[in-house]
Amino acid sequence: MALIGTLAVASPLAATDTTVYTVPAGHATTFNVSVLNRGSTAMTVRIAIAAADIPTDSEWIEYGATLAAAAPLGRTGLVAGPGDRVVVWASSADASFRVEGFEKEIV
Repeated sequence: MALIGTLAVASPLAATDTTVYTVPAGHATTFNVSVLNRGSTAMTVRIAIAAADIPTDSEWIEYGATLAAAAPLGRTGLVAGPGDRVVVWASSADASFRVEGFEKEIV
């Protein structure tokens, strides 16, 4: 069964690697990641597509991106396979992350 739409949302603790979404076994996912800085000061964010909850250096797709107060950031057209995780990090607890996409069972 396919899942379409919001796959995960999170407002993680500051300076903490947080797995917000894991592709289920036997599935592939095409997705977008959006982050919004809800705070009144700039923050730094990171996004990874990783094999484990702690990404390796090569798994980060955004690292150290600066978001001004009330600013958004988006990464689109991402693809992940069974067991892959979307891991996020923000320097402030004022970050909202959203993963939206299409999850499909693979044969």
